[in-house]
Amino acid sequence: MGLKRLLAPKVIAVIGGGPWCAAIIGAARAIGFEGQIVPVHPSKPTIAGLPAVASLKEIQGSVDAAFIGVNRHATLEVVRQLSALGAGGAICFASGFSEAVAEDESAGDLQTALVAAAGDMPILGPNCYGILNALDRCAIWPDQHGLRRVERGVAILTQSSNIAINLTMQARGLPIGMVLTCGNQAQMSQAELARHVLDDPRVTAIGLHIEGFGDLRAWEALAAEAHARGIPIIALKSGRSPQARAAAISHTASLTGVDAGAQALLDRLGIARVHSLPTFLEALKAAHLFGALPSCRIASISCSGGEAALAADAADGTSLCFPPLTQAQKSGLREALGPMVALANPLDYHTYIWRDEAGMTRAWAAMADPDIALTLIILDYPRSDICDPSDWEIATRAAIAASQETGARYAVCATLSEALPEATAHRLLAAGVLPLHGLDHAIAALEAVSAPAPMRQPALALPRPDAETEVLPEADAKAALAAYGLAIPQGAYAKPQTAAMTADQLGYPVALKVMGLAHKTGAGGLALNLQTREDVVAALPKLANGPLWVEQMIAHPVLELLVGVTRDAHGFLLTLAAGGTLTELLEDSQTLLLPAPRADVKQALTRLKCAPRLTGYRGAPAVDMVAVLEAIDAIQAYVLDNAVTVAEVEVNPLILTPQSAIAADALIRKAL
Repeated sequence: MGLKRLLAPKVIAVIGGGPWCAAIIGAARAIGFEGQIVPVHPSKPTIAGLPAVASLKEIQGSVDAAFIGVNRHATLEVVRQLSALGAGGAICFASGFSEAVAEDESAGDLQTALVAAAGDMPILGPNCYGILNALDRCAIWPDQHGLRRVERGVAILTQSSNIAINLTMQARGLPIGMVLTCGNQAQMSQAELARHVLDDPRVTAIGLHIEGFGDLRAWEALAAEAHARGIPIIALKSGRSPQARAAAISHTASLTGVDAGAQALLDRLGIARVHSLPTFLEALKAAHLFGALPSCRIASISCSGGEAALAADAADGTSLCFPPLTQAQKSGLREALGPMVALANPLDYHTYIWRDEAGMTRAWAAMADPDIALTLIILDYPRSDICDPSDWEIATRAAIAASQETGARYAVCATLSEALPEATAHRLLAAGVLPLHGLDHAIAALEAVSAPAPMRQPALALPRPDAETEVLPEADAKAALAAYGLAIPQGAYAKPQTAAMTADQLGYPVALKVMGLAHKTGAGGLALNLQTREDVVAALPKLANGPLWVEQMIAHPVLELLVGVTRDAHGFLLTLAAGGTLTELLEDSQTLLLPAPRADVKQALTRLKCAPRLTGYRGAPAVDMVAVLEAIDAIQAYVLDNAVTVAEVEVNPLILTPQSAIAADALIRKAL
């Protein structure tokens, strides 16, 4: 299903007579559309000054694109007519389809009928604003917009029309080539639209405002194709929240908030995520000019110690770093700045060379280094309405000259977003220098575009839809996982009167567990580290009623981990965290999607707060990392082989010793 005619039409039909339809004509004129616009209305002779036809059949020639500005029921018939006439595509503006199911149960059926009416004709929406194409000077857009013609630029796809409008009004110098709104995505998903956009060689980067993912295979295909073509994707995913899931029965489910799956998916796909609209725009600007940065090593130079400190603070806690100056950098800077400046990165060059264009060029050129991904020149411009910006013109020329002299990547960054004029931003960008608005947003944006490219990943394991489930008894869960290679302690069911004898047979120390309790600790369901028969007898009266399991304790534990898998809209989420009683206390976890390669699992383990204890902390023994990874592989293997029925698996704790990794407790929830 091609979109070429819809995105770059020669003939646009505007169907309907309301103010939105008149606005379509105004938006097309504003962007310089040179094709034919044909209003369609049964009774109005003109719309926005253009002669109207009474029906689609009266249009001479083919319709490349149509804006359907009538109510939802009338939209169905218009779509049928357009499809029958061989139109290139349509924007379905009306609401009241799947987004309104809560108020109108028939709305979902209406959307299904809409897709059927379209047949092979592409449609965007419903509940969709439309498209802006500044590369081909086309707008099918029922409102004002801020785009003007560009030769190359980024494409922005949003699920929110209002956010799309706001983004077009940016004054940061970002060349926006396309804006597409997706609406309900009845026929074509956001990922599929983005793949069509990738086909345009004038598109330098893609920005996605995402509310939900939908077809995960389409997202995998998009990420793979974008990576192959070297086109960066920047995502602003809404819905980030610390609220845990409702009805959680395991520690894993409560650790894995509503956003963990989305983040794990984006990480796996190598799609950089940002968390604000300003950072979104700055990251797209960086991606447009430089693509992905080769590393996270940056430099900063400014004429203020305060600004140097702000730069360092802004990067603290990110993956970006300011490496120490090399000897070559120091030599060049000393020659340019003299003996009075303390050389460091970030650098405060004072004001000795201010207004000296040649001196500023030498200093900024000296800051560049082959191992530096980008050099920030921190520079806030004065207001031109009440100040004289002529000195800053010198600085602008020096920044451009340093870039051209060295061939290195430079950015001029204003600490305040309003302190870098739009005209200056356009001038810098045209000269190959990145203009960045706002230091904090700039640092976040640079971190986003410095993310390493993802390794080749196996296809995601996709869960089946939710179904009624049951929780297996712990002993059954352990046995099921043991069949896949997970080590478990010896244990046996016992009655209270035979528990001591069973403990004698297993060997001490032992644990007593009451089966059927989701959280045994604090519910009278667990007695640990019982060293003798007398300890067992003394513990029995304190336990809750229920089936009793006697189990060997694991000797010489070094660390306890939680390893859990939950079914999610984004796939099967593998959660790794500190286990046992530390799970809620530390609130420290890492999340991956299955299947997770062993290298990714190992890297995730190193990011846990408890990670130093894996390799030996303050003289303590190290754990057997091979055994740990094999245990996690076994849990993954069980889930993948039982993907049709499994809903949740948790091993907590997985007890790690210098020689082993043994599941002391296990939970499996699966479909009936």
